[in-house]
Amino acid sequence: MRNQMRIKLLLLLLINTGILHAQWYDPAKVGKKAGDIYGKAFEEAQDGKYTDAIQHINEALAIDPKLVDAWLSRAGIYANMKNYTQSVKDYETSLRLDSVYSNIFLLSYSVSLAGTGNFDAALNAVNRFLAIPKLNDKSKGAGAYRKRCYTFALDYARKHPAGNYIFAPQNMGDSINSLSLEYFPSLTIDGSRLIFTRRVNNDEDFYESRMTNGRWSNAQALKGRINTNLNEGAQNISQDGQWLIFTGCNYPEGQGSCDLYIAYQTKNGSWTEPQNLGGIVNTDYWESSPSLSPDKRDLYFASSFPEGYGGKDIFVTHRLPNGKWSRPENLGPQVNTSGDESCPFIHADNQTLFFNSNGHPGYGETDLFFSKKINDSTWGNPENLGYPINTIDDQGSLIITADGKTAIYASEGTDTRGGLDLYSFTLREDIRPAKTLWIRGKVFDKKTKLGLPSAVELADVKKRQVLSRVQTDEEGNYFITLPVGQDYAFNVNRKGYLFYSDNFLLPANTPDSVFTIDIPLQPIEAGAVIVLKNIFFDTKKTDLKPESLVELDKLVQLMNDNPKLRVQIAGYTDNVGKPADNLLLSNNRSKTVVAYLQQKGILLNRLAAKGFGAGKPVADNKTEAGRALNRRTELVVVSN
Repeated sequence: MRNQMRIKLLLLLLINTGILHAQWYDPAKVGKKAGDIYGKAFEEAQDGKYTDAIQHINEALAIDPKLVDAWLSRAGIYANMKNYTQSVKDYETSLRLDSVYSNIFLLSYSVSLAGTGNFDAALNAVNRFLAIPKLNDKSKGAGAYRKRCYTFALDYARKHPAGNYIFAPQNMGDSINSLSLEYFPSLTIDGSRLIFTRRVNNDEDFYESRMTNGRWSNAQALKGRINTNLNEGAQNISQDGQWLIFTGCNYPEGQGSCDLYIAYQTKNGSWTEPQNLGGIVNTDYWESSPSLSPDKRDLYFASSFPEGYGGKDIFVTHRLPNGKWSRPENLGPQVNTSGDESCPFIHADNQTLFFNSNGHPGYGETDLFFSKKINDSTWGNPENLGYPINTIDDQGSLIITADGKTAIYASEGTDTRGGLDLYSFTLREDIRPAKTLWIRGKVFDKKTKLGLPSAVELADVKKRQVLSRVQTDEEGNYFITLPVGQDYAFNVNRKGYLFYSDNFLLPANTPDSVFTIDIPLQPIEAGAVIVLKNIFFDTKKTDLKPESLVELDKLVQLMNDNPKLRVQIAGYTDNVGKPADNLLLSNNRSKTVVAYLQQKGILLNRLAAKGFGAGKPVADNKTEAGRALNRRTELVVVSN
């Protein structure tokens, strides 16, 4: 339908501008044999039979090499086939043969030039088109739109020089791609499991391939009751590989045309029967393209719900403490426009959202963008991913690996196995999300060794902002992501227990690491001790550093939640310096912590401060690592 409309538009342009005047080429004087063959080719092109049409055009041109209409038609066919290089050659031939007759096709010529990435020449061509006298309003509008796109492309290139960057998508191979269509990739955070949609005979099913010894295994259909003969697709696997949220269309129990469903992986590796996310999330309209945040608290998706900014908008719903999902919130005018926004993908850093849009300035059609989270309700201005990731054609969805370097998307590359295949490519450095590491482990009772369902929090110590908050499973297992380039306070909480405290100082150049931390929680009882690892002081000073406030506020919460709790704040130093000075320093630091708690309303009779200097070391003072462990602040339970 789109191809027929494009051909009709070219004919309208030709007629409405009154271009059929003095030029040497006259369609009425085309020889009958060449004209008949060309006419047949024209009908085939209208029916979308491009290969047949090109063959007949070639035959007509062999008879009459100056048949300008044949060159123009073949140029248009090649453009529809995305063969922009050949399209440009044919347009240029027609313009050389008769520039007066062909100049109304300067707009189409400019589009094909832009399709090859030659935006300078495209801008020149569209300016020549707009200079044609007596253009109708529709032609002027189409030309002005393309001019804005080419100007944007040139401005973007000036602001984002490619340098040594090479865009070289790689087909992901026969283990994943087949003669059928593959699209909508989804990846676990460790990069070991790839889930995607495959369409076989108009039936969409989910397949999985696993990375083993650096190679992808042969993709297999997901086990369980998740694949059906109904229309399911556009899936997203959670970063820990335990949940799969997907789009199901025209299901009997559906709320609207397409709804969001969730399935859970069982211990034997199969998937449970999908459950509809319910009427709070799904509506009578279209919901699709889910993307789950790494902490599984936020679910982003696209919807045609009419109370938005355009045809399709991106929304987010939050998982509540009771496991239900909140009423979806529109991401607002920073992200959504009067056009369509879809295919959201929240990166493992939980801060960078990728999506596609035809409403933000771009190259034409639908482009890919990203936006950075400012806070829980605000997003930064979207940034276009640039050419050649974005082109003049529609771009679908893409995902980014946890290290921020590699993107995976569906494309019809020159080496496709059959239609859409999955490809990977390296992202330019300036559009990469933060490299993200992760922690996994188990929370358990220090005495009984039994797993404890608990809350796990990760906070930016400088911004005092909670970045992730996850709930362990019933056995105490947890998983949480760590974007590099920030310093984190890591806390684990459960009622009736002292919280666990740790910190991660992760500069941008942090090497790849996987943290496995099993966490023993101590019941609140006399004699229990925890190290407050996020209490910070400058060297030889007693003033609390601002980065300490996250931990201190956690301590205030502990005292408020346990009103009978009495504690001692104990300070320690390493053995560098005079013992008397160390004793005084540790004592004063303990008093500083107590003073902060008093300021927050904790009664002094529940608090005690004591410094021990270099006494009671927990590590060897002969190394800097050991001395760092000895410089600490502890909380000791006096009574509860």
